[in-house]
Amino acid sequence: MSTASPRPLPQVAGDGHRYELIACVPASPRRSLLWLPAMGVPARHYLPFAERLAAHDVAVFLHEWRGIGSSALRAGRRTDWGYRDLLVHDIACSDAAMRAAVPGVARAVGGHSLGGQLACCHLACRPHAAQALWLVASGAPYWRAFPAPRAFALPPLYRFMAWLSRVNGVLPGRRLGFGGNEARGVIADWTRSGLSGRYGAAGLDLDLDAGLRRVDVPVRAAVLADDWLGPASSLRCLLGKLATRTPEVATFDATALGARADHFAWMRQPDAIADWLARA
Repeated sequence: MSTASPRPLPQVAGDGHRYELIACVPASPRRSLLWLPAMGVPARHYLPFAERLAAHDVAVFLHEWRGIGSSALRAGRRTDWGYRDLLVHDIACSDAAMRAAVPGVARAVGGHSLGGQLACCHLACRPHAAQALWLVASGAPYWRAFPAPRAFALPPLYRFMAWLSRVNGVLPGRRLGFGGNEARGVIADWTRSGLSGRYGAAGLDLDLDAGLRRVDVPVRAAVLADDWLGPASSLRCLLGKLATRTPEVATFDATALGARADHFAWMRQPDAIADWLARA
């Protein structure tokens, strides 16, 4: 296995947003991966995952969400954005930077939780952006895709979070213990998909669900056995939107991981999942 030292790559998105893309590139990469974090999680938290994949000769580029970590912006009453800005400006910028840094190799895009959803939406917008899709603890937030009785608590929760972000100017995720301090536009787009089961981005002149139905790339998706935020049923809902007919899905329990098999603990013990993904 080879080794790679992470390095920040300063980026300026199309609308002027500044942030750092973290690159972990081995000496002779055979594949590149653009990795999108979970909501509110800084890119640096995925460094153990990136380093393990780099040991398998996968060049990993850790995207930074607008308003999080190295981003020059912070959400507030006067500073707002939604899925459109993330897709059109930020993810597209990181994608272009990855292509420039590691040209001529097979490309994958993937993500954790919301990151996995927006990786799918990125392919809906740009079908030739990657030749593979990798997901970890991800799935559609549609309330009907969750098992009862928790499913019935989700619609009022989504409506409350959308309302709170509107009246507060930002979702105070740090205080709530969910995500970061999220832009109200992001929460509006996210809760809309949670209530309707359809993906949309305010201001984006594209039917994302129609675009998803044209995504036909090999998919590898990891489910965590005790993950109530991303259960297998939620993943099936997300994968059911794609044209890919035979996704490879693996379930990891605590024994396989060497850690709790929940939504976040795998990030500190990522070897089993990284090794499985790298076998593609």
